[in-house]
Formats: sequence, structure tokens, C-alpha cells
Amino acid sequence: MRKITLLLLVGIFAFSPLAKADEGMWLLMHLDKQTYKDMKAKGLKLTSKQIYDINNACLKDAIIQFGRGCTGEIVSEQGLILTNHHCGYPQIQQHSSVEHDYLSNGFWAYSKEEELPNPGLTAKFFIRMEDVSTKVLAGVNSNMTEEERAAKVRENSLSITKDLRAKSTDYVYEISTMFNGNQYFLFVYQVYEDVRLVGAPPSSIGKFGSDTDNWMWPRHTCDFSVFRVYADKDGKPAKFSKDNVPLKPKHYLPISLKGVKNNDFVMVIGFPGSTERFLTSEGVKQAIDVYNPSVVTARTALREVMDADMRSDAKIRIQYATKFAQLSNYWKYYIGQTKCLKDLNVFGTKKALEDRFATWFGKDKARQDQYGSVLGDLTSAFEQTNAYDYLRVYTNEAVFRGASVFQIALSLRSLQQELEQNGKSDKAKEISARIKDGLADIFKDCNQQTEERLMASGLEVYFKNVPIKHQSQSFLDYAFSNAYDFKAITSSIFKTSSLVDINKLNALLDAMDAQKIAADPAYNLTMQLYDNYVLRMKEAKAGNEALNRAERTFVKGILEMDAAKPFAPDANLTIRYTYGQVKPYNPSDGITFNYLTTLDGVIAKTDPTSWEFDTPQRLIDLYHAKDYGQYAVNGTVPVCFLSNLDITGGNSGSPTINGQGELVGIAFDGNWEAMSGNIAFNPDLQRCISVDIRYVLFIIDKYAGATNLIKEMKIVK
Repeated sequence: MRKITLLLLVGIFAFSPLAKADEGMWLLMHLDKQTYKDMKAKGLKLTSKQIYDINNACLKDAIIQFGRGCTGEIVSEQGLILTNHHCGYPQIQQHSSVEHDYLSNGFWAYSKEEELPNPGLTAKFFIRMEDVSTKVLAGVNSNMTEEERAAKVRENSLSITKDLRAKSTDYVYEISTMFNGNQYFLFVYQVYEDVRLVGAPPSSIGKFGSDTDNWMWPRHTCDFSVFRVYADKDGKPAKFSKDNVPLKPKHYLPISLKGVKNNDFVMVIGFPGSTERFLTSEGVKQAIDVYNPSVVTARTALREVMDADMRSDAKIRIQYATKFAQLSNYWKYYIGQTKCLKDLNVFGTKKALEDRFATWFGKDKARQDQYGSVLGDLTSAFEQTNAYDYLRVYTNEAVFRGASVFQIALSLRSLQQELEQNGKSDKAKEISARIKDGLADIFKDCNQQTEERLMASGLEVYFKNVPIKHQSQSFLDYAFSNAYDFKAITSSIFKTSSLVDINKLNALLDAMDAQKIAADPAYNLTMQLYDNYVLRMKEAKAGNEALNRAERTFVKGILEMDAAKPFAPDANLTIRYTYGQVKPYNPSDGITFNYLTTLDGVIAKTDPTSWEFDTPQRLIDLYHAKDYGQYAVNGTVPVCFLSNLDITGGNSGSPTINGQGELVGIAFDGNWEAMSGNIAFNPDLQRCISVDIRYVLFIIDKYAGATNLIKEMKIVK
């Protein structure tokens, strides 16, 4: 696993000699001085303040962070949200049952009374941002250890947010690091907690093509779902209540039926997750050789278990739909990324940058004193930490991402420790009650036979791939005493553990007995693995701290070396914008991909024998009847389109906006040929895939008949 998320996005990592403005996940507060002139030249018609203004309503007020890892946009004056189908998938799955299979059949609320609540789902509105680097780094000096530095940064950050909360509790205050700890920004948000499911197409539309088409072009997926954010009668955030009312937003996006054509200006505003554009050549090598193949191996084992069981039973299919989708998405991504890193010689590109950096600092004594050792320090730090990467990956990916019993056991740890130290204290009772509150949701999506197979598969993959010297002796002894038969080990645990049965687990929690918890075989095994992980990570601490320090210094040096260039920080789930144009691309010699797909392609791909391409009969009938309404173009319906925007995970559900500030699509994916894009942006190959908003409206209107939603929106013809 890469040791830390690297926080720089620089043009020198493009494969062309100079940075192109299409690369960059830019900070809104720097729009005027960094990119606005180029955006205007490419076709933007808005003023900069119509995009970002802290005093007046603007585009940024229509953009939300949807849940914890996606983006959404407000499209009506009644708080209607559009996001991706795969972003709303967990909520659709939670509301589904064999009797009400919204995953297979879709869901539509034809009145607000029919909309479904989703406890825990939030809509996070961005209010403003501020550079607080001077305050956060006050008292930090180069003589500090990494631990001392982190403590000081944390102390200063807490002081800043504490002062702000003392002035107002209406907002959430977060400080995020940029440029690998060289800069810090305060982000202010308002978080709404009542977000209800309004509509979703069946998975045969919203996930059309599924794993086969994932990360691929041409694409024919209508990847959208519809939600609504509610507030109290005063428009303030409030937990779910029947008395809440639809939020009246500061701004919502009008929707254009004009569509897009080649070279049209488009932009995306959203919450991209993480990129590593400053990853060094050693980091690229580690990704290719260790991290990526290890993730793929671990997830393959778990996917095979889930897939087989899901195909055998409708209830199991619904129970594991979200888990399987989450596993599969980045399982395929890392396969593609490894291929692209090799094919595009990203290692060589990074090495060339490091050579240029060495030449630059070597020409000046002061620079040599400051940066002369950093490349050697990076190599040394990677050598120290790489040894622990197999343990890191397989513990997290094969074990704790697998059977739910491991997560249940981890949740019991704080209770067991509190009981051991203080007996049946009030704190212990609170912990026990909190665990019990979440059990129904956990067990609702668990099939005991599937869970048993997941545990056995995860343990076997862990044992075979983690170096013996990094596995705990107690685990090795346990495996040896059972002839390394992990199916037998797991079978025994599931027969005797209280953690795999909700009634037995509730009884264990009621007993409040530290010794009984510690003696449970599932708990005992989990703690062997977890405690070993913590111990080994302490061994790796010095190497990780050295790597953090070297990378921060390296980033600082690159910023100084290329000071004339505008820089955008790397993605870290803070709000960004990216802009560019609608573009086709040439993936290889003799092949050109058009920028647009249509409903004709959906029908051409339809295969009733494949669950991935089994188009609903109603959609087929609409196609043959040419019943397209106002969404038709040249005798068909536009489905998806390409642009050269710079997006990544977290941008899922982001609005694709034209030069007039109108919604023309919803971003949902990238293309296979540029899977190395999180590490090195290739302007010739990298493309953002958006579902055309006309296809979204066609499905809502003509397929679902949810004209109540169409009437809410401001549609520009």
C-alpha cells in the first residue's frame, strides 16, 4: 500500500512536455488567478463569481458531497438531488427485499410521501474555504521529529476549529493538508442529515454492462439515482422527522436539452477522493510489484465466494449486492492501473522528473544543502517500508474486508478492555448499547454459509501471501494445529462462536463479561491478527516517518523548481473543479472512439442470456416505438459522452456543466486506457465518462413515468 496519500497534482507529470490546463483538480478560491482566463478561452460564459462567491448564491451552492465518498447536485428548488446509481446503491440495497426488489425493478416515488428515509446518509454543502497554513504551521520547525510535527499541527488545527465552533455551531469546520503537508486549508460546510430516496432505475439500466463494461468505452450505462434533502421548517439541518420539509437551496442547476458536441466547454465541480500525481519512481515500482497485484489477489478470492452464492439465491444476491459492487469496482481498477503503468512507462516518466530535479538542486549550493539527500532518503524509506506492505494489504483486504465477524469482533475490543479495567461501568454499558444498536443492520445482510466461506477464503489468502516472519506465532501455531485447513478452522469457529449469531451475541453483550468475550474463538482469532498488525506497523513506523519527511521535502522542492507554473493540490475529498472540452480519443493505432453513444448501442449490446446486458422489455419497447419525447436527437436518445476532464473516485455523481452553468451530464467513470491517471495524467488518453442528462430525463419521464420529478426541474430547451 502506498504509505500516505500524496497531495500534489502538477503538470510535469503529463506525458506532454508542458502542462495542459485540462489537467488539474483546482481549488475554487484560486479560480481567478489560476485558470479563469483559459476557461473563458475554451467557452465558459459565466463570471468567476457565478461559480464561487462566499456572499452570493452561485454554482458551488448546488453541489453536495453525497454521503462519504460521492458527489451530488441540486436540480430543483425543492432540494432534489441527482447522483450516480452506484452512489445510491447502498441505500437502494438497504430498502430492497425479495418482495420489494428495488435493485432489480427500480424504485420511484410519485409523491413526496413515498420517499424513503436513509439514516446516516448526509448531504454536505460547501460554504467557504481559507488558507490557514501560517496558523497551522506556527511553531513547526525542521528539527522536530515527524511525531512532534504531527502533534503540533494537530494542536494548532484543533485550536482553530475550536474557536470557530465557539462562534457558530451551525457549520462543520475541517482543515485539510495540501502539497504533502506544505500547505493547509480550512473548509467550512453545512451538513444535512435527512436525505431520502426518490428514484432509481433498475440495475439493468443503472448498472448496464456491470463489471464487463466498468472503466470501459464505449459505455451505455444510465448511472443515476434521485434523492431529496430535507430540513426543518427554518431550513436548518435536522435529523429525519415527518415534520421536515424539502430544502430550498441557495442555488440549483438548470438542465439543458441542447446536449454537447465536439470541443464544447464543460466543467465538473465535485469531491474527488485521492490522487498520487507526485508518487516517485520507487512508488510506481511498488504499485506495480506489490500493492496492486496484492489487492487484486485478495479481492478475487472474496469476489469468487460472493459471486457463486449470489447467483444461487435471490436473497443472498440482495444481501451482498453492495459489498460485491464495492469489491469489484477497484478490483478491476487495479488490474487496469497496473497495465497502464507498464504500457505508458510511468516509472520512466517519474525517473526523468527526479533526474531533472537532481540537476536543478545541484546547480546551487543552498538548494543542494536543502534537497541534496532527498532522493536517497526516498529510496531508503521505501526499502524500509516495502517489507510490510504484504501484511498491510492482506490484513485489510483479505481479512477485515471479508467476513463480517471480523468487524464485529473489532467493535467488541473497546468493550472487552473497558470491562477488564473498570467492570460494568457506565461507559461499558454505553459501548454495549451502541454495538447492539447496529447489529440488526449487520446481520440483515449476512448469510451464515457465505460468511463462513468468506472467512475461510480470506484466512487462506492471508496465510499464503503474508511473509511468515510477519505473521503472529499464535496464528501460525493455530493454523499448524489444524493442519492449515482453514475451512475446518472456520467451521469450528462458526459452530462455537457467539459472534456469528445475533441472539447469542446479544446475550454476550448483556452478560458484560470480559473473560467470556476474550474466550470467544472468533474474537480471539481476530485479536491475534489485529494485535500482530498493530505490532508490525510500529516496527514500520520509523520508515513511514522517514518517507513522510522525504516526500514533503520533495514536493516543496518541485514547487520551488517549477514556481512559474500554476499548481493544483492532489485530490483529498475536498471540493474541486476541473474543466476542459468534449473530446473523442485514439486508444491505439488505427482506432478512434467517438465522444458520444446512443440508445442504439444499448439495444445492440442487449443479451437476455447475460445478467449484465439484459435490457428491460419496457425500454426495448420504447426504442422500437421511437417513443423518445423531447429527448430525441437524430432519431435516437444520446446515452453517454466523453470529455478530457480530470476526475477520480469521489467525483462519481458530479455534475458535468456547460459554459452557461447548465447541467448536461453526470460524471460516473474513467476509461481503461488511462487507469494510471491517478498517478500520471495523460492528456491524449484520459477521459471522463458522463451519462447524458437527456438519457437520465428520458428514463425518469418516458420509462418510469415520474413526471412529478420532471415538473420540478428547470429544463432549458
